[in-house]
Amino acid sequence: MTSHQRDHQLVLENVTKRYGDHCVVDDLTFTVEPGRITGFLGPNGSGKSTTMKVLLDLAAADDGTTAIGGCRYRDLPDPAGTVGVVLEPNAFHPGRSGRNHLRILAQATDQSLDRVDETLAVVGLDPRAAARRVGTYSLGMKQRLSLAGALLTDPPVLILDEPANGLDPQGIRELRDLLRSRAARGHTVLVSSHLLTEAEHLVDDVVVIDQGRLVTTGTVADLTRGSARVRTPDPARLAEFVSAAGARVETVGPDTLLVSGFGLDQIGDTANAAGIALHELSPHAGSLEDVFFALTTPTTTPQEALAS
Repeated sequence: MTSHQRDHQLVLENVTKRYGDHCVVDDLTFTVEPGRITGFLGPNGSGKSTTMKVLLDLAAADDGTTAIGGCRYRDLPDPAGTVGVVLEPNAFHPGRSGRNHLRILAQATDQSLDRVDETLAVVGLDPRAAARRVGTYSLGMKQRLSLAGALLTDPPVLILDEPANGLDPQGIRELRDLLRSRAARGHTVLVSSHLLTEAEHLVDDVVVIDQGRLVTTGTVADLTRGSARVRTPDPARLAEFVSAAGARVETVGPDTLLVSGFGLDQIGDTANAAGIALHELSPHAGSLEDVFFALTTPTTTPQEALAS
């Protein structure tokens, strides 16, 4: 990583945030790397929005530290030119037009009026839509306008809370292409989402939290590596042998098992040594949605979930 890229790294270390007796964020530590899209995932109420607010100095942490390029957001030489933010989809005056909303932001950040029109075009708000009052906008149009505000200064860091909310399939695809192009330029993108299927197509890395605590981090490829599908006329015996060797086994049919924590060669060797015939032995990739629900199920530990 170059020193220029390191200027755009996001770091949270042991961050804790309480409201009264309620701990919303609990000793949270993770890093968001430049040049990649990081998905910030968790159930509703898990602390994602609060974490983003702490990172942006909109809420004060009770413990721990946050940094954007090595310093707090408030200490950045040019905060608006460094970080683009989408947190609230309704942070507009309903009587203003979309263009006038961006013009006010442009004046505050020393951007040209030409840049306003460029940004509106990037997010797919045509001149007719931009001239309308924001109070008449759909949720999807408000999301596009929020994103336009975040992109206005062409910042190297984007922090986006549920930016796909209300977007139609075309809008989601356009958002995906836009964020990928930013990451390809070496920019840092942190995006929270509850659209898990879309997140799997969008993000490179994942941070999963639940009840304010870190559950796991990793690449999407690593987390969805999955298990092995095994068909055998003697599933109970095979399950006994591979379980004893440390694998995790799930029965998904009268003759079919899903085996995790064991490679295909290990499963085949174990079955051969036990004299058990195999009718199928194939990789079975999991989905990000499967991993998410496994990780955030109260009765499942992160280690058990990742092994499933």
